[in-house]
Amino acid sequence: MTTPATDRRVWLITGATSGFGRSLAEEILRQGDIVVGAGRTTSRLDDLKDAYPDQLIPVALDVTDTARDAAVVDETVERHGRLDVLVNGAGRTQVGALEETTEAEMRYLFDLHYFGPAALTKAALPHMRRQGSGWVVQFSSVGGQFTAPGFGAYCATKFALEGLTQTLSEEVPQVRFLIVEPGAFRTGLFGKDAAYLSSPLPEYAETVGPTRAYVQTGGGSQPGNPVKAARAILTAMSSAKPPLRLVLGGDAIDRIRQRLGHLQDELAEWEELGRDTALDE
Repeated sequence: MTTPATDRRVWLITGATSGFGRSLAEEILRQGDIVVGAGRTTSRLDDLKDAYPDQLIPVALDVTDTARDAAVVDETVERHGRLDVLVNGAGRTQVGALEETTEAEMRYLFDLHYFGPAALTKAALPHMRRQGSGWVVQFSSVGGQFTAPGFGAYCATKFALEGLTQTLSEEVPQVRFLIVEPGAFRTGLFGKDAAYLSSPLPEYAETVGPTRAYVQTGGGSQPGNPVKAARAILTAMSSAKPPLRLVLGGDAIDRIRQRLGHLQDELAEWEELGRDTALDE
């Protein structure tokens, strides 16, 4: 076992080969920390390995393999003596109405967005509790709070991850948790190999059709800058009072604010009926 210099934090980042995970890994490496970069195709990290040979450790990982997830966490601690930050960044776009989405498609998405991150987090917590410190950064989405036709399965996985993480923030006081909720950023999530589209049914052309078209044609038009997102995450983590949820992008902020307003209005409208369900004294 080797132990890093005390001023270097050890990060384990899944999805480090592209998108937000890649941008965050690059920023962390520039700051001098150690990154265990996990992805299915580690050759996509060759350029970073060449630039930071003493800081970047590429690791092959498919996060849907939960047994391997736990092993990667333990191997990281064994090699470096600690794990300071776990970033669950692996993910993909999925579009399909419920009737269009097969059971296998939905189960895979939950394995990728929920069960994988849950397994990695569960494996990291004992090490972080023993250290008395640590961070878990969960990449959710504006879809973790705001839904859209065709994103039902995707949003369900993000809602689940957010519910788990909010509970963990109350269960494990030694560890800090950050839920990142990006809007539309110029990553590869809408790319040919990243976005997954369930087979369409004509009955959903009017509701899901626009979402499907946006995902197929919207790549490269998103307003968000992944580099600025990575820096915003690091700024939030270094704050004296870090948030539990960090919403990134004006589009995401506007949509979540709209949702909260609708919830407030609906709660007020039906509050009397809801309260009038107690047992009569």
